[in-house]
Amino acid sequence: MLKTLKDLFDSLTQPTPAGNAAQRAHAVQLAAAVLLVEVVRFDGKADEVERAAMVGALRSRFALADDEVDRLLELAHSTSQTAYDYQRFTGSLNDHFTQPEKISLVEAMWQVAYADAHLDANENQTISKVAGLLHVTHGEYIAAKLRAKEASPP
Repeated sequence: MLKTLKDLFDSLTQPTPAGNAAQRAHAVQLAAAVLLVEVVRFDGKADEVERAAMVGALRSRFALADDEVDRLLELAHSTSQTAYDYQRFTGSLNDHFTQPEKISLVEAMWQVAYADAHLDANENQTISKVAGLLHVTHGEYIAAKLRAKEASPP
């Protein structure tokens, strides 16, 4: 699995043909994971509750074993550190996610942001930017934020 994720990372950094279904699925998983990591990265600190929120979001979205989620998050962290924009990630998700799936991802990003009971301005800005790139309407964005806030710890 680690080799597969490394191959996926290599394919994201170099232009390649469309690839097979498994490669596309891995690309979508990595794109979603990177966007979740971006929320934590700009917070300046990642704690265990935020990591648990990311793991939960990835498990609920994709059927992955524990070790696969760990490897995916590891790859997402390293990819996030070298990413210069969100376009390549949101572009992949726009191609493969339905509108409800995009809204669900934005809600998961809010859940990660609220997990530590502190909403940082950078987290807010990151999620807002990603939601726009995913073509999530303002109403859908606000509804996702409110659902995540209601589900967050007090």
